[in-house]
Amino acid sequence: MIRAKRFEDARAQAGSNSELAWWVFMRISGVALVFLVLGHIYMTFLMASEKDTQVFDVVVNKLSQPVWKLYDLLILALALLHGVNGARYSIEDYIRNKPDRFWVKAVFYSVVALIFVFGALGLFIISPEMLRD
Repeated sequence: MIRAKRFEDARAQAGSNSELAWWVFMRISGVALVFLVLGHIYMTFLMASEKDTQVFDVVVNKLSQPVWKLYDLLILALALLHGVNGARYSIEDYIRNKPDRFWVKAVFYSVVALIFVFGALGLFIISPEMLRD
């Protein structure tokens, strides 16, 4: 596990290229998530409340456009990957027994995969007509 604030220190501590790549991913995805979520909040709640009194209709209309579905799917995927990698660090820190760590990771990754599948299905299967009835 890399415990560094600067890239040069991280490179020196990295045991493999994949570990260094995850360290870089965490920095980039963290910054990207801040702006993506702020954009989501602005477009969903602030723009909607200024124009319309029915936020639900604005959100349903927004999600009827494929671009916004992809935007929300990107937030979902980045947030899950970022969270999974952070949890992986915690699991490796606190669970010392290798078989226990394996099972905890297996259950955790399975739950996260299900959350991603259900989130993606919710974005792409549910149509505005289904929500209005």
